[in-house]
Amino acid sequence: MQKAPENDPKPMPNPESAPETDAAEPQTPDELMAAATERIRSLEGERDEFRDRWMRAEAELANVRARAKREVEDVRLFAIQKFAADMVEAAENLRRAIASLPPPEPGEPPVVARVREGLAGIERNFLSILERNGIVAEDPTGALFDPNRHEAMSEQETDQHPPGTVLQAWTRAWTLHGRLLRPAMVVVAKAPAPELPQPNEAARLNTTA
Repeated sequence: MQKAPENDPKPMPNPESAPETDAAEPQTPDELMAAATERIRSLEGERDEFRDRWMRAEAELANVRARAKREVEDVRLFAIQKFAADMVEAAENLRRAIASLPPPEPGEPPVVARVREGLAGIERNFLSILERNGIVAEDPTGALFDPNRHEAMSEQETDQHPPGTVLQAWTRAWTLHGRLLRPAMVVVAKAPAPELPQPNEAARLNTTA
């Protein structure tokens, strides 16, 4: 009979060959404290970063809310802008109709006086309704010319008013909740041109020179 092979004995672990601990792992209290301090500093940095991101997100959200609120308010206030422009045109036509009537005179026919008074009353009521809905008329006569609210149709020389003064308003300026709806068409004052000497006066000045 063949002899059964003997099992090789397993090597016994050598205590001297045990894996060494990580040399970088802190061993002393000072090293432990330094590692903990560094970890705290790292966590604080992450905390500050997350807080900064949160604050910026909150600010952006507040801006979005404010912008949306303004847009909704604009839609509410100016949704009738086209209708308001048509009403302004009607108001200006009514004013032209009143201006086309002859001025009051003694002995005029009573029907003319009643028509004038009736149209004036209608205009007052109409303007009151428009104002309640944010549509306001401004007469710029006597004010300084404002290119943002007035449209100069002509200029007129005068020494009775400073240059740039609105002498006459052909139409009024109209606003809808403070926003310009229609500019006023106006006549603006300008300084008179300097007078040139007359020919006789020029000849006299040349002979005396």
